[in-house]
Amino acid sequence: MSNHDLTEFLTYLQSQQTAREYLYNCYSRLGVVDASVKSFENCNKFIHYLDHGLRFYENGRQMETLMQPILFFYGMVHLLKAALLTTRPDYPESTAILAHGVSSRKRKKRHYTFLDDEVKIQQNGLFPYFSEHFFSIRRSPFEKIKMEQLFSLIPEMSPLFKLHQTDKMIKIGNVETACLQFPTLLLDNFHLTANTFIKRIKPYLPPIKHTETKTDFLRVNLAAPFSPASASPFFTDMQNRIIYFPLHRDQFLPTAEIMIHYLLLYNLSMLCRYEPEWWGELLTSRPDADYPFIKHFLSITAEKMPKALGERLPSI
Repeated sequence: MSNHDLTEFLTYLQSQQTAREYLYNCYSRLGVVDASVKSFENCNKFIHYLDHGLRFYENGRQMETLMQPILFFYGMVHLLKAALLTTRPDYPESTAILAHGVSSRKRKKRHYTFLDDEVKIQQNGLFPYFSEHFFSIRRSPFEKIKMEQLFSLIPEMSPLFKLHQTDKMIKIGNVETACLQFPTLLLDNFHLTANTFIKRIKPYLPPIKHTETKTDFLRVNLAAPFSPASASPFFTDMQNRIIYFPLHRDQFLPTAEIMIHYLLLYNLSMLCRYEPEWWGELLTSRPDADYPFIKHFLSITAEKMPKALGERLPSI
């Protein structure tokens, strides 16, 4: 869906009548009992989740960096909840789901840097809930994860890592291609033979017609055009429509980019709210590499996540 089409779609949904009809169609397709009653009960909530989420993003783009993490995080939370209502008419089923579903370190170390910080996944809350119901991920591929590792899974962050002399991802093709090309250095980085590597990535691809191994690259020819799934080790640069793959074995994490942005924004919003001295120093003194990475990420997530979350809404 183009940006223009998505904007029109979201605008269309922001009335009681159109929201109620839309939810009724969503629930009817799912076979929900009393779809009419549920759509009536949820339509106002759905409208306000959408409206507030979009407004948080809109205002966040116009604000200085100081407040952006909070606005983008809660914009994301509201759009997530709107999308959940289209498939989970009884959301939230319990109060346990209302927690964020992730935690961060309560006290920062003396020489704290954001890139080295980590978050921990909780058993209950919004993060594991939407991970399961959006992406069929019942158990996260990681229990704890560092911010640098999360940054490295966002294709648009690759230029910064390259400037930082720490390449993290590699271009392997374009969206809708039927041919992927992996540099053979990946096999060394993953400590795998070509055949074992193919077996590792096969579950995330269309049927493979044949493969070809050369000195410098491994070519995988597919039986159908390839667009990466929501939860996979393949990631997409939304603007350039380029498919990226992790360059190192520890980055091979079949996950969804929505999950990655949620974790980064959660931690940044916590710093913004509860670590004003560190956050203020970051924005004024800019002492280390944290600043350009955070600044660039915020500009990416401001544009990428509203579109990605809008696309989670079932089409009419």
